[in-house]
Amino acid sequence: MKKQLTKVIAKFYGQLLNFLALFNPEKAAVKGFDIFCTVRKGKILSNQKLYLDPFKHKVHLVADHKIQTYTWQGEKETVLLVHGWESNTWRWHKLIEKLTEANFNIIAFDAPAHGYSSGNHLYVPLYAEALDFMLKTYRPNHVIGHSVGGMTILYNEYRNPNSDIEKIVTIGSPSEFHEIMSHYQNLLGFNNKVLTALDDYIKKRFDFTIREFSTSHYAKTNTKKGLLFHDKLDPITPYHASEQVHSNWNASEFISTEGLGHSMHQVEVNEKIVAFLSS
Repeated sequence: MKKQLTKVIAKFYGQLLNFLALFNPEKAAVKGFDIFCTVRKGKILSNQKLYLDPFKHKVHLVADHKIQTYTWQGEKETVLLVHGWESNTWRWHKLIEKLTEANFNIIAFDAPAHGYSSGNHLYVPLYAEALDFMLKTYRPNHVIGHSVGGMTILYNEYRNPNSDIEKIVTIGSPSEFHEIMSHYQNLLGFNNKVLTALDDYIKKRFDFTIREFSTSHYAKTNTKKGLLFHDKLDPITPYHASEQVHSNWNASEFISTEGLGHSMHQVEVNEKIVAFLSS
């Protein structure tokens, strides 16, 4: 029942955007982008609070957002963890256990509008601004991102190459923004007039079009060592996304799995990540 109601609400918003676009395409684009970026879950749950609170570090002000950071101290290289959409730092708890056993120094943070961090919206350029701040503040040697977190890492590395980073790991990450927007259009059912207005708005605001944003393209200039994980049956992000990124990223290794899902919390995944960082 709840799932059906969600679909009805989505279609209502799509029809609203179609109506707005008849008279004011720019207003339709602003509203459409606002809906797209609104975060509806990912705040800290009670069981997550018990795990995370003892490891709270500093709260940083980045792009008018209060960003919560966490630290698990170790004597080896520093690893920065970047979670995905509607998640938070707790999603890393199984990997943190393995990284701690290997004595890595770990830094993590909740994205804007997620976990303990402030805000209601998230989009990759904003996430990249928070990420870039963390990279410059904590100077990690390695960066690991899940889903949109991985996409953000590759986008930021393209826009702001960081000499401190040695290795990058992405897990189940999307690549092509136009594929995400196509799914969004189908979900809401808005027309191409709205999509064109969105494209114009995004170009004006972020200096890239929907088609131009592509981590597989950004990977062509990436000189860091990379490790990509993607499951063939991933129900959230397409498997070919990591295939395309890997094909353009000369120093990357691609691990294909089947049946591990999108989150990929499995022990074998975490052990391979630790081995890659330790090698």
